[in-house]
Amino acid sequence: MFISFRRTINAPSVRVSQLDKLNVVWKVHHSVRSQTKRFIDIFGALVGLAITGIAFVPIAIAMQFDNPGPILYSQIRCGLNGKPFRIWKFRSMVVNADQQKYLVQNQAQGQIFKNANDPRITRVGKFLRRTSLDELPQFWNVLMGDMSLVGTRPPTPDEVGKYKSHHFQRLKVKPGMTGEWQVRGRSTVKDFEEVVSMDLDYQRNWSVLYDLYLIFKTIEVVFAGRGAY
Repeated sequence: MFISFRRTINAPSVRVSQLDKLNVVWKVHHSVRSQTKRFIDIFGALVGLAITGIAFVPIAIAMQFDNPGPILYSQIRCGLNGKPFRIWKFRSMVVNADQQKYLVQNQAQGQIFKNANDPRITRVGKFLRRTSLDELPQFWNVLMGDMSLVGTRPPTPDEVGKYKSHHFQRLKVKPGMTGEWQVRGRSTVKDFEEVVSMDLDYQRNWSVLYDLYLIFKTIEVVFAGRGAY
């Protein structure tokens, strides 16, 4: 099955003219068609959503005491072959954080944004990120099929608009709640080219057993307190 990248991107913030110059047609990675992978995703998402339901009330209460506002945060991300979808998280930043992004220095290189002391992150948000609890609502994205339990980090349309030709290879698989990047460094990896290299390693090494390995390694990382900042 061939899918045209330029036909699937329609988010207004993507630099479509730049993408059109590439005129690239992608064939999706064979993991996308794996029924076993999809079964694991559905089972894991149902378990994860049950955990999310239990965690929702205490997280919501803590957030309102710390920084009143919406409990959930959503953002448009690019999925398989660049198809836009809405990702969900527990809010870990102040309200209107996206509008304040220009005030924060990017400490990463390339098409990712990282700052170890981002002032927009709330006190509760720091805890949620360190423990990866902020990502629990993404189990809904997995259940809906926009994401997988294991895959690549889902980029924003603005990031994709700055991609070079070889970067688009990472979009041949569904974005994941976890993956090589989360297991092998996460926030300590600040070079986008290294992230892309990890994503391509995942595609080359993929198997159902390798997905299970990365899931268990992710659990180990989370309990060791080595989440994102």
